[in-house]
Amino acid sequence: MKTKSIGIVLIIIGIIMTIYTGFNYVTTEKLVEIGPIKINQEVNHPVQWTPIIGLIIIAGGIILVARSTGKKA
Repeated sequence: MKTKSIGIVLIIIGIIMTIYTGFNYVTTEKLVEIGPIKINQEVNHPVQWTPIIGLIIIAGGIILVARSTGKKA
């Protein structure tokens, strides 16, 4: 049962990774600090991956689900 659950989770994660091929996160960096005056800059950091990785994860999840149902027979 545990293998089947992991397989289903992998399939869901793979579908999400195939649809959304990346995300961005923003950090704040200090540029200048002169006494009470502070100047900050927001920096965007993109994280990207290829949709093929999502398809590979989907295939791995399908294999786990197929193996878990084959053991019961």
